[in-house]
Amino acid sequence: MQTNTIMPLSSSRRKFVLTRLHSLAGLIPLGLFILQHLLGNALAIMGREKYDEHVQFMLSLPFLPLLEIGFIAIPLLFHAIYGIYLSFISSPNAHVYRYKRNISFLLQRITGMITFVFVIYHVWALRIGPVINGIDVNHQLVGEHLANPLMLVFYITGVLSTTYHFTNGISTALITWGITIGPASQKTARNVCFGVFIILSVLGIGSLISFVS
Repeated sequence: MQTNTIMPLSSSRRKFVLTRLHSLAGLIPLGLFILQHLLGNALAIMGREKYDEHVQFMLSLPFLPLLEIGFIAIPLLFHAIYGIYLSFISSPNAHVYRYKRNISFLLQRITGMITFVFVIYHVWALRIGPVINGIDVNHQLVGEHLANPLMLVFYITGVLSTTYHFTNGISTALITWGITIGPASQKTARNVCFGVFIILSVLGIGSLISFVS
């Protein structure tokens, strides 16, 4: 009599699955959230009324806490924790071979850690903290938060780190998923992603400056 048994995933197979899930988490829920967040904050450039209207709309979404936990918090923790694990087991040789891809590999790991710290602080300072203290999040609150020059520099660093990690991650994901195979297509993808990095960075930094100007 034969019985069906479920064989455990091999180490290589498990790594393959986790790597794909890590890439997917950074592209879909987190990538879309980054774009939405940057575009929403950019409304501050158009005036405090536009920004405050956007914040109220976002806070009025049904099942918002569940959406934040399911589509942001859980993917973020998985992407960050597994990314940190990959950073420790990987051995970049950018200090030996000054190739652009090695430098990008190193920067991807560094910006990943910086972004994680920045996002944790940002979520606490302007999402969880105000909820606990019963404070409304609006243009004035964000402006007061960024009034300290050191805090503004910290946020600019966080925005640059986040946008680089996201856009460089897209070019890496295109290789991981077998979309860009040859050197020419990979170079084109890197150039396009770097252009998107510049656009998103200018948009993000412009938004920050609009809160304190």
